[in-house]
Amino acid sequence: MVKFVGREAELQNLYQMLQENNQVAIAAIAGMGGLGKTELALQYAKAHHETYKGGICWLLAKAGDVGIQIVQFARTQLDLNPLEDFDLLTQVQYCFRLWREGDVLLVLDDVGEYQQVKPYLPSLSSRFKVLITTRQHLGASIKELSLDVLQPEAALELLKSFFKETPQRIEQELAVANQLCEWLGYLPLGLELVGRYLARKQDLSFTEMLRRLENKRLEQLGLVKPEADMTAQRGVLAAFELSWQELEDGDKQLGCLLSLFAAAPIPWKLVEQSVIEEYEGELEEIRDDKLLNLHLLQRKDEGVYQLHPLLREFFQYKLTGLEQAEELKRSLCRVMVRVGQDIPETPTLQQITAVSPAIPHIAEVANHLIEYVSDDDLLWPFYGNATFYKGQGLYNLALPWYEQCLEVAKKRLGEEHPSVATNLNNLAHLYNSQGKYSEAEPLYIQALALYRKLLGDEHPSVATSLNNLAELYYFQGRYSEAEPLCIQALGLRHLLLGEEHPSVALSLNNLAELYRSQGRYSEAEPLYIQALALLRLLRGEEHPSVALSLNNLALLYYFQGRYSEAEPLYIQALDIFEQRLGVNHPNTIAVRENLADLRDRLSPNQE
Repeated sequence: MVKFVGREAELQNLYQMLQENNQVAIAAIAGMGGLGKTELALQYAKAHHETYKGGICWLLAKAGDVGIQIVQFARTQLDLNPLEDFDLLTQVQYCFRLWREGDVLLVLDDVGEYQQVKPYLPSLSSRFKVLITTRQHLGASIKELSLDVLQPEAALELLKSFFKETPQRIEQELAVANQLCEWLGYLPLGLELVGRYLARKQDLSFTEMLRRLENKRLEQLGLVKPEADMTAQRGVLAAFELSWQELEDGDKQLGCLLSLFAAAPIPWKLVEQSVIEEYEGELEEIRDDKLLNLHLLQRKDEGVYQLHPLLREFFQYKLTGLEQAEELKRSLCRVMVRVGQDIPETPTLQQITAVSPAIPHIAEVANHLIEYVSDDDLLWPFYGNATFYKGQGLYNLALPWYEQCLEVAKKRLGEEHPSVATNLNNLAHLYNSQGKYSEAEPLYIQALALYRKLLGDEHPSVATSLNNLAELYYFQGRYSEAEPLCIQALGLRHLLLGEEHPSVALSLNNLAELYRSQGRYSEAEPLYIQALALLRLLRGEEHPSVALSLNNLALLYYFQGRYSEAEPLYIQALDIFEQRLGVNHPNTIAVRENLADLRDRLSPNQE
């Protein structure tokens, strides 16, 4: 016997719900296929069979007319004989009036349309308790217990229950067993099917089972065929198929679109941008009246929804036969590209919070849908993720995205393409930020050579590449090599971009940094001041780049011993960084340390 786990609270809630009504008590267990709604009803009936002296009547709503089933039950189990001259409803009412004494539990399993069974339900006596299992919401008038998946601990306990005689099998692969539970989304039906399958196949490891599931998905044999003694008589695919059959074409298309998003919460605004047809206000109606009502979609938060992992697999399985499949994929990719393009190089806390929900979906496009992204947009799904992490100082998380992007660009566009040069430059820039100078230099040099070859000497990308290589040499103390590159980059940017451009401000700042490091303070100061004024003009007073410029000018004054001029600049920079990037960002920490060092110098106790 399979252990019934993780539903103790639900059993208690169900009992309370059925006892509270003074008249006929009607309660529903609702949820997606495979949650164990029927099993919960069965366990409730077993646990409380002594309570129902009038008997327990179990009806299969999909097996035929419920009224006919009630009359047949009354004839065979209660020896009641309603006159056949009466209409069916009158016969049902006759049976309820003469039903055996005591409380009665009437179970209607797998109800689709409540209005079809409602006329046959008892309407007077409080001794009748009606328990319904359904995949739909039945309305506010019915007390509903929404069933969810099992908690991870209960899911593992359920899986373990199939190995009572060979507990070592699961203990030896406990980590993989937990991964199996997660892959199955903690869905009771999936856990029971896989547990029974593994118990039969004693030579099959948990690792191999997980590999097969990842390869065959819902068509893997372990998820397809229930055993004869199981409460559920359908595999996962067949269980979900029942709900699929109740969907219209537009509903199916929306479900399949949702399956293309990552297995993570989905902001609804991204869905609205990704649909390929004009729904004219019907999109929310489909979501609420169909997908949510049939428990095919979960509402996670305001404006945020999510598919269960196995339902996501199911909709992807159905997507292969959908006429609009290719168009849906391209549409989603276009939306994620736009989101990735909008992530700034130095995102603020507010921008990070705003874009964070989209990050897993940008990653999904990069990892699994990149073939549907155009050549012109190829880099953006990777850049979006890389920029998101790099902008927070999370360089180790950004690195694989830059590396993957370079690999994909070379494969799709060829070794000699401007996008490849851009990738080389970005990867080198990340290495530079991590202090990996020997790894960064050859990439910078390759990028610069490729830009010059493909775009000519006078191009903004060449200026950027010169600037970055100069910055690398600056960090290594190779000032004589850095200076001519800095000057070239500044001159080229002036020529190509004009006097008022953020890149010009960056070049001014970098040249000033170079002079400061060499003690050439009188040459550095006017460049710092120009860069700061330009950034304030172009970015506004509260931009992180302004804070960085304030810090750099303060550092110059600090080295000159002009502490009273440096302190207010540090304070301004720190305030901007804390407000925009957060207290733990590397830039914030660096300025805080600079200010602390300055105040130590100003301390009267300092010798």
